[in-house]
Amino acid sequence: MKVKKAVIPAAGFGTRMLPATKAIPKEMLPLVDRPSIHYIVEEAVKSGISEILIITSRGKEELCDYFDYSPELEAKLRASGREEEADALRAIADMADITFIRQKEQHGLGHAILCAKAFTGSEPFAVLLGDDVMVGKTPVTRQLLDVYEKTGCATVGVSYVPNDQISKYCSLDVTPVEERVMEVHKLIEKPRLDQIMSNYAILGRYVLTPEIYNMLEHLSAGYGGEIQLTDGLNALCQTQKLLGVEYEGVRYDTGNLRGYLHATVQIALQHPEVGDWFRDYLKNL
Repeated sequence: MKVKKAVIPAAGFGTRMLPATKAIPKEMLPLVDRPSIHYIVEEAVKSGISEILIITSRGKEELCDYFDYSPELEAKLRASGREEEADALRAIADMADITFIRQKEQHGLGHAILCAKAFTGSEPFAVLLGDDVMVGKTPVTRQLLDVYEKTGCATVGVSYVPNDQISKYCSLDVTPVEERVMEVHKLIEKPRLDQIMSNYAILGRYVLTPEIYNMLEHLSAGYGGEIQLTDGLNALCQTQKLLGVEYEGVRYDTGNLRGYLHATVQIALQHPEVGDWFRDYLKNL
């Protein structure tokens, strides 16, 4: 079955980016000339997704506003002869059919995914985490979808993480299937050093089958007292095959200051208008 829907969890408080996120949703912090959420929606669209659900929370109305039309601003731009800019603003709202829902209480990523059940129904769906901006020749979500469409199996985007970092993520028990594809047998969320099964961890991208909802609905609270998607995947891979795709591309964790600055510099260097100027500026610092 072709995957037409994507879910973007974006309900977090953004505490790693305070004080800016006291008043601005972390997903709306700009990476050069557009907010980080724009890049994530754009990745889904370029991967062939036509329907997107963004899961928000109280105080994040700016996300809805960004992907809506702005008739007054467009009219002012057109009256000034700035047609290209007005068209660009309208194109943002027309990128995809975007729906919003609030996660009324935050009980973990697994709980957030459960909020999407009515939206996705009995269809498979992609998940793109709202903190993770991925840059690559082929969109990372598209790489996962290619494997899903070939195998019919739920897939997760994985990458090698060194021992001193993997405790921030999860550790996977895997066996190779083919180049850059592996079967996942077990997952441990935020492992201790003695619990590491491999240095492969899931980083920000998933293609899930609807059976994940049954797993999440029957979970008890896990790490941090939350409903963990990792625990749901652990249950899922005991009943059906779960594949890991070692994706090609660069991940920027824009939910922390270092990752945000890294993404800002790299994206600025590639920007068609300011890239050359910014490169010269950095050289002359």
